[in-house]
Amino acid sequence: MTDFSCVIAAGGENGGSEGPDALRASVASVLGQSLRGSEAVVVLAARADGPTRTAARALADSSTDRVRLIHPDPAARTTGALRNAGLDAATGRYVLVLTPGERLHRHACRNLWQAGERSRADLVAGRWSRTTEEGGKEQEPPWQGELYARSRTVARFADAPQLVVRDALVTGFCLRREAARRHGLRYEEDLAHGEILFGPLAAAAVGRIALVRRLIVTGRAVPDRARDLAALVEAHRRVAATLDAHGLPALREERERAFVRDHLVPLARSFPRLPAARRTRAAATAARVLTVPVPHELPPLERVAATLLARGDAEGVLTAAYALSRPATVCAPVAPVTAGEGGRVEWDEHCPVDITELGHQYRQFGGARLMNRLTRCTAEEGRLLLEGRLVLPPHLAPDAPFTATLEFRARGGARAVAFPVDDVRHDGNGVTWGARADVSRLLRPIGVRDTAWDARLIVEAGGVRSVSDLFGPQDLVEGAAVRFAARPRLGQLAGDTWEPYITLKDHLALRLTARRRPARTTRRLVRYATHFRPARKAKLLARALRKRLDRYRSRGFKATTYNTWLTRLPVRRGSVVFESHMGRCYGDSPRALHEEFRRQGLKLRATWSYDTSPAGFPDDARLVRRWSWRYLWALARAEYWVDNQGFPQHLRKPARTTYLQTWHGSAYKRMGFDETRVRLQNAPQRERLQQAVHRFDHFLVRSEHDVATLARAYRLPEDRLLRTGYPRNDALIAERTRTETEGRLPRPPLAGALGIDDHKKVVLYAPTFRGGPAAGGKQARRRLLLDVREFAERFGGTYTLLVRAHYLEAARLPLCPPGTVIDVSRHHDVSELLALADVLVTDYSSIMFDFALLDRPVLLYAPDLDTYAAERGSYFDLREKAPGPVTETQEELFGQLAELKKSDIRHASHRAAFAAEFGTYDRGDAARQVVAAVFSPQGASRTTDHHDRGAGR
Repeated sequence: MTDFSCVIAAGGENGGSEGPDALRASVASVLGQSLRGSEAVVVLAARADGPTRTAARALADSSTDRVRLIHPDPAARTTGALRNAGLDAATGRYVLVLTPGERLHRHACRNLWQAGERSRADLVAGRWSRTTEEGGKEQEPPWQGELYARSRTVARFADAPQLVVRDALVTGFCLRREAARRHGLRYEEDLAHGEILFGPLAAAAVGRIALVRRLIVTGRAVPDRARDLAALVEAHRRVAATLDAHGLPALREERERAFVRDHLVPLARSFPRLPAARRTRAAATAARVLTVPVPHELPPLERVAATLLARGDAEGVLTAAYALSRPATVCAPVAPVTAGEGGRVEWDEHCPVDITELGHQYRQFGGARLMNRLTRCTAEEGRLLLEGRLVLPPHLAPDAPFTATLEFRARGGARAVAFPVDDVRHDGNGVTWGARADVSRLLRPIGVRDTAWDARLIVEAGGVRSVSDLFGPQDLVEGAAVRFAARPRLGQLAGDTWEPYITLKDHLALRLTARRRPARTTRRLVRYATHFRPARKAKLLARALRKRLDRYRSRGFKATTYNTWLTRLPVRRGSVVFESHMGRCYGDSPRALHEEFRRQGLKLRATWSYDTSPAGFPDDARLVRRWSWRYLWALARAEYWVDNQGFPQHLRKPARTTYLQTWHGSAYKRMGFDETRVRLQNAPQRERLQQAVHRFDHFLVRSEHDVATLARAYRLPEDRLLRTGYPRNDALIAERTRTETEGRLPRPPLAGALGIDDHKKVVLYAPTFRGGPAAGGKQARRRLLLDVREFAERFGGTYTLLVRAHYLEAARLPLCPPGTVIDVSRHHDVSELLALADVLVTDYSSIMFDFALLDRPVLLYAPDLDTYAAERGSYFDLREKAPGPVTETQEELFGQLAELKKSDIRHASHRAAFAAEFGTYDRGDAARQVVAAVFSPQGASRTTDHHDRGAGR
């Protein structure tokens, strides 16, 4: 008896279009297993074609001891019947079924066998990947990450619900052969895609299941959902019936939602690539077999697509497909719901699916992306005839006549050619248009690097423009033989014909092609000249040269050059390099100190670093991009470094430079060498952090809490601490004094710039950073824990919510009613936002220590407080010392906000004690004290003595 029998059924009636190559690939993967006791059981249908039969015989003859060829009863025609014959013929301790084309990972059988023997499970399952439709790349289903996050054993399938909620057991699993026979597990012979049902039936029967986090199978084909929709629906229904039979209605409902996402939504997305006849057939099949109501819990666009499929509306599904790939585009007329339901809207009058959360009802003409459906593309009298319809819901339509222009723009360039649109008609729900473009005469490309031109329509009304691409299915142009003569500026040898086509993004474009012999010959010669051996060598040489130049531009080379040579340059007296949050903003304490220099008229030459864009940085300072050569030159020659986060760790501080570290906030979560992540680092990493911290000559603290936490965590000696408070908080102390004497009105100028009404209070939501180091310095986009849409619905009439994401992250905000939610993450100075806010909502961010100085309400929304404190660590019990109520659910938070005045009175004493403990040295004169201590002649001389003793080098 062998350890593993791998059954491969070939030639079944409903087995798809697998050929001999697919069969060879599957068998080869079995023979290549590191577990030598594995065999391939090839079950060959009587109806198999000649090449497949020949390949099967050759495989069996080439490895008689490990490949067995089974000829079942001629009555066994379906794939299910062939697989059952393979199960009967298997002799291995474990049995695994493959579809031709699927390939086992080299150690798949060994990993499954070891997990089965160790756990004594009857079913062992692992990960699998499938071949994507775009590019043929391998990709795992995203839901596998959670299911196979770790290897484990479950007592029953309900303990791992994703096994049956998703189609996890279509491949990549094995059964004990004895258990399969004991439970009578068989494939349904009348069911195409019977693997969808067989896996859940096996999981429900065997009981104990082992999950392996290793990749088992690759190369699974994506089903042709347009062709096999009826079979997929039937298999899904039988799985749902199995769940009902086991008394698991919740799993059945979850599977209904998963089926829509895994099969119906991908089918809808594929509609633009299907011919019209196939779209019609697929929609008709869907209307016949989809009898169960579409689940309400789905996202709105997915529900729209499934609803239109179930109704058999092929044109509606085509529109929904465009919306699925572009959620921010208005693709339907957007019908308002009856009065009294809070301004909610539906997809259209014929598809009453609520899409309010998309925010289309708040968009305006000119700012909204509108779907422009191309309905005709043909040639007429030597010109390109285009007709289409622009979706324009009534609430978006301006009260002005419409004009339109058709524009073709060179891809990747700035050249554009415009054509007038004479036929423009506005009806209730859209704009119908038609244009005739003489592309042969007016569209004159150079002929090199401008061979593709994208089309778009510019509609103007009342001085407001709306620009839209022309959307169309692939078959709108394919086979239409629409071509026009082209006249490149380089002559006919560069190309001679314009051909319209639909891009992979479903938009209309023109491409310059070569159809006549001279142009075709030229292109062949150019291809030969760029691909024969000398040209290939030249390309390799150019690539090596680019690689060398990239090395000279790399940070590693720059850091080495800086540390070796630039630090030897003489210091330029009076020069200061400022940096805030690694160059991402002009704000915080470095900004406060820069402005104090201005007020005192100090003759210091300021240089500010910026990360990506210099917008918003001061005009009277020299601006250098972070990690540029100018940046390194400025650092090497500066007399002072001032920042709040840390200049690049790999850069040494020149011996005669003074480094003022203002820091960016008091600590609730553990920092520095107290942080678990740092303690787990290797010795060179910890040493690099220690060297970076030793560069600090001065470190600002605002309370003894900072001394006991930050100074200790970064191992800073007492003589480097300046007990002055934070210069950025001087503005908050001044704002509190102004408010107490003059009142809250008028508000700071920022309120007018943001368009905030005077009668509405301002809530600032500023959550802390929750990720790790950003890859490539990019901001990670994360979903907020607070549902800002629900906030807008409940409090939009009385509050404006300002959302301030952490500077290392970016928030994803839904579209909300105007004036209710504003993203201020890109605003440079957070102190201006704090001065404007009436209420602060945060979790563990150090911003709460600063806002407490204003003596205004603080609400803490920390749904994961215990988990966060356990994983990251904290310096004190937040519930005990919080400056305001600590809420763990959104309802608790909204309840506190609804009764804000009572909550403010209850927590006023806590807030005062919090500000006194953590802001002891914030007295409103921190900037002046720091300038006197560090930048005055007396402070500079003391710092020089400090350097002479070797500190901070």
